[in-house]
Amino acid sequence: MTTQLRTERLLLRDWRESDLAPWAEMNADPEVREHFPGLLSREESDASVARFQADLKRRGWGWWAAEVRATGEFIGFAGLDPVEEELPVEGVEAGWRLARTAWGHGYATEAGRAVLEFGFDSLGLQEIVAITTATNLRSQAVMRRLGMTHDPADDFDDPTVPPGPLRASVVHRLTRDRFHATAS
Repeated sequence: MTTQLRTERLLLRDWRESDLAPWAEMNADPEVREHFPGLLSREESDASVARFQADLKRRGWGWWAAEVRATGEFIGFAGLDPVEEELPVEGVEAGWRLARTAWGHGYATEAGRAVLEFGFDSLGLQEIVAITTATNLRSQAVMRRLGMTHDPADDFDDPTVPPGPLRASVVHRLTRDRFHATAS
């Protein structure tokens, strides 16, 4: 059974058919995809949801759809996923991606805190990482607000991204002990 996470304002839940169109709109938005190698077609976007759903069904956790509890509005995703094998970093990664209309409301930080708590308390993880492009300052700010720390020695050029400015990646880390020390 897929776990759902609730925060004061958000529900992180399994994906619904009604999420496909707004997710595809997000993946076709150049501002939302600014720190990714390109836009996704509707087929690619739908395929990503199928992968997310399969992971949620198999593990009970992964990339959850994010909705605003008060309105039921789908606003993007947040969750945890094992770091891709091709990358020089190991472990479980926390992440989030929101529609532009959801930016600036603190939703990414709120969702990020919920997935970190789930990862540490329910999954028993000792450390969680977050990875983004060196140019994605908004996401790095969320990572810092969550108490994650950055060591430039962990940074790398992402081999899955074509050469260019999006290849330089930064890694932020958070241990379970540090999370609980800063959360209290």
